[in-house]
Amino acid sequence: FENVRTGGKGTARRTKIAKHQSHGADDKQLQAQLKRLGVNNIPGIEEVNMFKEDGSVLHFSAPKVQASVAANTYVVSGNGENKRLEELLPGIINQLGPDNLVNLKRIAEGYAAAGAGGGAKAEEADEDIPDIGENFEDVSKQ
Repeated sequence: FENVRTGGKGTARRTKIAKHQSHGADDKQLQAQLKRLGVNNIPGIEEVNMFKEDGSVLHFSAPKVQASVAANTYVVSGNGENKRLEELLPGIINQLGPDNLVNLKRIAEGYAAAGAGGGAKAEEADEDIPDIGENFEDVSKQ
């Protein structure tokens, strides 16, 4: 009972022990462990993309990257967003490996199906336009 009394003997006990929460302590402990592993900062990395099995991508824009090659440990910290592969496609093709070929093929088939449907709609629109029997260039030459 000694740690919950506010005064000496004979005083009332505190109803609740105040717990000090330190959110910064977790980060300090993490940094201390990383320093023990010998992690070094890697400057100049603009983005990090982690490809998931379901075809989505964990995208970090301007992250802080640290690495320890000896411990085979890489730390990527920053604001990560879950994005679909289609959203990042033009600039991400050179990062795709053979394991992402299935996802890329699925996306290409989706675009091809959308393109075929769009072509059929264009042909229907052409049917609404009446044909004019004569050539306008021949008429202008006369």
